[in-house]
Amino acid sequence: MDFHYDLIAQDGHARAGIFHTPHGPIYTPVFAPVGTNATVKSITPAQLDTLEASLVLANTYHLYLRPGDSVVSELGGLHDFMNWQGPLLTDSGGYQVFSLSEARTIDDDGVTFRSHIDGSEHRFTPERTIVIQENLGADIVMVFDECSPPYDRSYTEMAMHRTHNWAERCLAVKSRSDQALFGIVQGGVFPELRAQSAEFIASLNFPGNAIGGLSVGETKAELHTMLEVVNGILPHDKPRYLMGVGAPEDLVNGIIRGVDIFDCVLPTRLARHNAAITMQGRLNLVNAAYKQDSQPIDENCSCYTCKNFSRAYLRHLINAREMLSATLLSMHNLYTLINLVKEMRAATIAGNVGGFIQDLHLDINLPVP
Repeated sequence: MDFHYDLIAQDGHARAGIFHTPHGPIYTPVFAPVGTNATVKSITPAQLDTLEASLVLANTYHLYLRPGDSVVSELGGLHDFMNWQGPLLTDSGGYQVFSLSEARTIDDDGVTFRSHIDGSEHRFTPERTIVIQENLGADIVMVFDECSPPYDRSYTEMAMHRTHNWAERCLAVKSRSDQALFGIVQGGVFPELRAQSAEFIASLNFPGNAIGGLSVGETKAELHTMLEVVNGILPHDKPRYLMGVGAPEDLVNGIIRGVDIFDCVLPTRLARHNAAITMQGRLNLVNAAYKQDSQPIDENCSCYTCKNFSRAYLRHLINAREMLSATLLSMHNLYTLINLVKEMRAATIAGNVGGFIQDLHLDINLPVP
């Protein structure tokens, strides 16, 4: 399979493109809902279709532990297993392993960790994570990397070099031609390390490149600076994926700095905590102020939830502990982010990104010229 990226339009640093995969094209910029356990929480694949989701992410660490990558492989791979026939991306499990903190040990060869489910011991190496992801069968797979604390320079530099070595090892063992392996840039909040990492990862000629180790405690200004450093180096003819970022203002700030792909658990997580995302801020629908509110979440929103249900009804579902509340709020939140990114794509093609973002009620910080 010839994975390739077509750059359709550019306005400033904002890009509109198409990344071609075996399960269809991904029109970028794109927001990918997260389906950690081969399901986007409280949302069916049919509902994802109505939301016009064009890429879904699943989690290597979680699926390796349960039900097991070999089980998924025997049942036809992730697309058949979860009945999603659009493009799929699996991360390498690196972030989840490193977030275990006290339950793992890192060395230059890999990571030994204990399962959060039953405490059993496991080991991930770069080679092992590629085998697992090849068993899962997603269209886009990720190298194994080390996500380090953002402010410890000496450790961050060591982890960056380890990540580079692991990227080469992942490339060496990858065997499936129908999967695109993306590299990952690390380097914390240190511009010189980010530049060094971007140059090294770019030299390996992956079909796409990710930016990892951000949105982990650094300031927004530091996040934006790192994006400007990295995207000034990464090749223009390959998609750029900012991992784990999903607030509306973060999507816009990423796009105007050249990012093409985003994913985040935020929209469904907020939904399970009774919160709705709007361009004017978040609404906590458990509040008594909405008890008799006949308005939709957002009168300017065209999602299924806003076209059919009031804030009062949603608050009733939440207070009655009905599962439908999570579904309806998730549909709204996902639609809001997916639609925002689609509108940014249209504005890029029209050459009107500046005018479009002026009308948004978001905290937008323009990139350094």
